[in-house]
Amino acid sequence: MLFRRLHLALATLLLTALPLSAQVQKSAGTWTEWETITPEGEEFTVSMPKNPTTEAIKFPYHKMELNTRLYLAKSGTGPVLAIASFSGIKSNVGSEFERFNSYMDAFKDFFPPKVRTKDTALTKLTLISSRPFHGHTGRSYKIAIGELNGVVHAFATRKRFYAIVSLNTKKDEALEDKFLSSFVLPDRQPDQPKTTASTETPTEQTLEAQPGQKPVKPEGDTGKTEESPNPESTAANNNTTNANQQQNQQGQKKPPIAGGMLNGKAIYLPTPEVPASEASGVVLVQILIDEQGAVIEAKAVSGPRHLHPAAENAARLARFSPTLMMGEPVRVSGTLSYNFVRAN
Repeated sequence: MLFRRLHLALATLLLTALPLSAQVQKSAGTWTEWETITPEGEEFTVSMPKNPTTEAIKFPYHKMELNTRLYLAKSGTGPVLAIASFSGIKSNVGSEFERFNSYMDAFKDFFPPKVRTKDTALTKLTLISSRPFHGHTGRSYKIAIGELNGVVHAFATRKRFYAIVSLNTKKDEALEDKFLSSFVLPDRQPDQPKTTASTETPTEQTLEAQPGQKPVKPEGDTGKTEESPNPESTAANNNTTNANQQQNQQGQKKPPIAGGMLNGKAIYLPTPEVPASEASGVVLVQILIDEQGAVIEAKAVSGPRHLHPAAENAARLARFSPTLMMGEPVRVSGTLSYNFVRAN
C-alpha cells in the first residue's frame, strides 16, 4: 500500500513538473536557433535569432539623405530584436554630441513604423544613462511602442550610428540580456594628430641669386647679406597671419540667438514621465537647440528639484524646425515650461 502511494505521488510530481519545464523553456526565448553575424560593411558583431530580415534604404532626414540598414527578428507572440544602422552625417560636422542627437532623432522617425504600422505616435523614449562603449559615445533609453516595451542602447562611431533594440509585451530578462550583451564593437582608435604647415625658412636650394646680387650663404652661416629678409618684419607678418587665423576660427561658430519661451514653437514636445502622485509644480528648463532643430543642452533652472530629471529628459527629446538667419541655420537658446499637476 505504501509503495502504491509513493508511486502515485511521484507520478503526480512528474505531471506537475512538465508544464513548469515547458514554461521555463519558453521564457528562455521564443527562438531556439541563434547565429552570430558580422554583416559586410558594418563594424559590429552580434548574436541574433537565425535568418533575421534585413533592409537597406535611403531615409530622408531634413536636407540630408541617410543610409539605413535594419536587422530585425520579430515574433508573433511579442518579442522584437533589432539593430538599426545609420550613416550619412560626417563626424566632423558639429560636435559629437550634436551628431549623436541628430542620429537619435532620425531613429525615432525611422524605427517605430518598422515594428507597428499604426499608432506610432504613441512612441515614448526616456533617457536612462549616458555611458561610453569601447570608447564610443553611448546612451541607453527606455522605449515604448504601443503595447511593446523595452530598451535601446545607442552608440555613435566615427563612421556609423547603431541602435540596438529589445522589445516585448512582457518582461523577459533572459532574452534581453542574451541579445544586448552579445553586441560588440571594436575599440575606438585615438584621433590622429593634425599636421601643420612647415614654417621653416627656405633653404639655399630654393633661393637663387639674382644677377648683380651676392649669393645666399649656405645653411649654418649666420652672416647676413643685403638681400636677406628682415627677421623682425617676418615675425610681425607671422603674428598678423596667426591673429587673422584665430579670428577666422572663432567666427566659424556663431553664438545662439535668444528664442524666449519655446513651448509653442516645438514640433514635437513629449510629456515628462513622472508618477501623477509626485507631480506638483512648474519647472523651467533652459535649452540650446542646434542648427537641425535638436536639443543639445537642457538644464532645469527652477521648480521642485525632484521633478528636474523628468523635465530635463523630456526637454532633450523635444524637436524644433531649423531656425534660419539670412538663409543660414543658427542655434537657438530659450526656455521650456513644464506644469506638473497632482492627480486627485
